[in-house]
Amino acid sequence: MSSLALVPQTAPFSTDQIAALNTVVGKSNPAQRSWLAGFLAGLDAANGVQPAPAASPKTKVPLTIIYASESGNSEGLALAAKKAAAKQGFDARVFDMGDSDVSLLAKAKNVLLYAATWGEGDPPQRAIDFYETLMGDDAPKLDGVNFAVMALGDSAYVNFCETGKRIDARLEELGAKRIADRIDLDLDFAKHAPAWTAKALETLRPTEPDTSDNIVHVDFAHVPDGLADGEPAFTAEAPYEAEIAGLVNLSGSGSTRETWHVELAIEDPRFTYAPGDSIGVVPENNRQIVADVLDAVGLGGDADGAARLATEFDVTTLSRPFAQKYAELTGRDDVARLAGDVDAFQAYAVDRQLVDLLAEHPETLSLDQLVSVLRPLPPRLYSVASGPIAHPDEAHLLVGAVRWSSHGRDRHGVASTFLADHRKAGDTLKIYPKPNKHFKLPTDPATPIIMIGAGTGVAPYRGFVAERAERGDTGKNWLVFGERNYTSDFLYQLEWQDHLESGALAKLDVAFSRDQPEKVYVQHRLWDARDALRGWVNDGAHVYICGDEKGMARDVDATLAKIFAETVGGDLSAGEVKLKALAKAGRYQRDVY
Repeated sequence: MSSLALVPQTAPFSTDQIAALNTVVGKSNPAQRSWLAGFLAGLDAANGVQPAPAASPKTKVPLTIIYASESGNSEGLALAAKKAAAKQGFDARVFDMGDSDVSLLAKAKNVLLYAATWGEGDPPQRAIDFYETLMGDDAPKLDGVNFAVMALGDSAYVNFCETGKRIDARLEELGAKRIADRIDLDLDFAKHAPAWTAKALETLRPTEPDTSDNIVHVDFAHVPDGLADGEPAFTAEAPYEAEIAGLVNLSGSGSTRETWHVELAIEDPRFTYAPGDSIGVVPENNRQIVADVLDAVGLGGDADGAARLATEFDVTTLSRPFAQKYAELTGRDDVARLAGDVDAFQAYAVDRQLVDLLAEHPETLSLDQLVSVLRPLPPRLYSVASGPIAHPDEAHLLVGAVRWSSHGRDRHGVASTFLADHRKAGDTLKIYPKPNKHFKLPTDPATPIIMIGAGTGVAPYRGFVAERAERGDTGKNWLVFGERNYTSDFLYQLEWQDHLESGALAKLDVAFSRDQPEKVYVQHRLWDARDALRGWVNDGAHVYICGDEKGMARDVDATLAKIFAETVGGDLSAGEVKLKALAKAGRYQRDVY
């Protein structure tokens, strides 16, 4: 017989009495506890003790929490807000903007909205319909609605937090009442979000007395350390240190690419992921870049400064907020003028990094002054290239090393070249899982899937196919893959050929853009196979796309719409409606960057 939860030490009994109660109650069966409860109630009745009147139910304040999320950060904050609100007596409900209608706002009384910005000021892909309707002429009036907006973004982009800013202004235009100032958060949002949420909830908090103190809450189920209340065991702030079991450059000797397959040993059962998720890598800065930054501000040779800049701060991204802070700190009018002119700064920043501005506009700074104008070093996310069933106790990544030269300097991608140049098998890497519920295999193992990707965008499909093969799923798998050259860039070629032979991969189409005079890309292969594609979709296939959003993904979107339009007289708008309907149904999923 398993023991029940112990009587808490806060119970109104002495230590000896609590120990005695635990001895009896902890080993009792249901019949014995029922008899004991009746006996105690009868004893009170015989002595004229009246039971305490039941507390009247507390009126709960309704709270609608809406999020617009691309990578899951806004969603995580919204769910955390729901927990905090529930503890304060709110009737809180969370809605994904991608699954909701603007009419939700008109029906709400109190709204907390967490909105991420994607790319150059756009809303997250799944939130576009909601956003455009909200901004349109037919948006409902929101008189009587209280609201507050948290905007998330990346200050490396010109239109920092633009989506949240526009939503905040639009809600006010529609008659809603702002109950807390909007907050615009950069990549270190986790440090500042809880306090803002707490302040917003305090403004809306119920005024009635909370009678819940009369209820004794008992923990009847043990939750493993690090997983209480559904919190992840590992995060960017508290990563898992994994051993690198393998590190191999998959690109051939003649390739213009450098693509690394990384195998990580996972020994902690709390580190879990699913195919389609991402793995966050906590990198370190290139030591030469760190040295150059310190030299530029007169701190060359500062060992403490080098150690802090290597692991704590972003010393590469040149953004307007950085330039503005540097101008304010140093009093440099030339930098202030540059930062104040959006177009001029954008032109200047092309292929330049933070060190360029410091070297070209030099000032002597203390270490404290320097770090005061830097932002934290952000982690990098990579699509996981493995499956937990097919690759137990492991997680695999596919990382393209980023290198280029500009303005007389060699440049290095922070995380990619940290792995390529400064890690080897046997070393460790700080990582954490990042779930992506909008890029998942179908729940029905018989559902066919079409996977479209170029370059390292093939990573999640390696996990998809391996996992489905290991599980014995019967759904057909079709991969459309693109790269530059067949002989040097056919990533995981032998594995795909093995899957074709075994039947785990039913169809493989490849596009190697530089193997012939005319460029051939994945969208061209899709068009060539358009009849088959429509057939698979009609049979219920889910379609996936992973890779570069500005180039490949947009071209694939346009081609798919054209393919669907062909059967309705070439009506492109009808093709786009079909593609949107697939996305709404969860059958067209994108993981783009």
